[in-house]
Amino acid sequence: MPKHTHDHGRLADAKEIIRISCVRHTYEDGTSVHLCGLDFLAHTGARVAVLGPNGSGKTTMLYHILGLMKPQEGAVTVFGVSPSEQWPTIRRRIGVVLQNVDEQLLAPTVIDDVMFSPRQYGMTEADALAAAHRALDLLGINDLADRVPHNLSGGEKRKVALAGALVMDPELLILDEPFEGLDPKSRSGLLALLDQLARERNMTIVMSTHDIDSVPEFADYAYVLAPGGRIALSGTPEELFSHADVLAEGNVTPPILAELFARLRAADATAPAPALSVADAVDALTAWKGCTE
Repeated sequence: MPKHTHDHGRLADAKEIIRISCVRHTYEDGTSVHLCGLDFLAHTGARVAVLGPNGSGKTTMLYHILGLMKPQEGAVTVFGVSPSEQWPTIRRRIGVVLQNVDEQLLAPTVIDDVMFSPRQYGMTEADALAAAHRALDLLGINDLADRVPHNLSGGEKRKVALAGALVMDPELLILDEPFEGLDPKSRSGLLALLDQLARERNMTIVMSTHDIDSVPEFADYAYVLAPGGRIALSGTPEELFSHADVLAEGNVTPPILAELFARLRAADATAPAPALSVADAVDALTAWKGCTE
């Protein structure tokens, strides 16, 4: 796993991919989302998680990155340009899986759906078919190639949508609640795949999620949105989960291990710092036990 500095998850030699600076969007019903407080940044190869309660602006943020919304105030740049104004110049470099995957699956069969982008970009039929099968292989779902997308389970649909997002080998992958509908085995497989994509392809991945336990496994860096869209906190998972008060403001409950270690430290100041994986927790508690005996 690449280790990033604390400068918004930036590798020392990485390029800035996304910047969001004090963007405001007011919906027709008067609801306003103001993505301010801190700039949102993502750099080459970074895995960035976005946390926050419903209505905090996570999807609004992603829609601005994808050029589906134009800032009413503030600025958004993706690959150095405004996505709402210059989307055609960057769209091939971006893959996306939105929360409602049914809206993305439009073709009569899975293979046709995954071939949609290669065909749109002028690949030959043979090359488009080969690219689609590579993407399905990556997800382990080539057996679904001839199925009708809308007859699939929720988890299968999400994997097909992800195959479609990855078929053009994007530099930036945007995922909105990607773990919905996935069983534990599929969830673990997706986390491993995201890790592989970031490491081997230097892909930048931005993910909004309610699955708090996935954040230490996935993210180099994370942002917490408070109600109304204010970016209340940012940092590595370890840094974030040590700020229980700010997380509570964003209605974010830390992973169970982080809460366990926080309570241990509250009861005994000599307890170890939070560990965010079971293996690290075993090591930390074993070492602590050795010190206290």
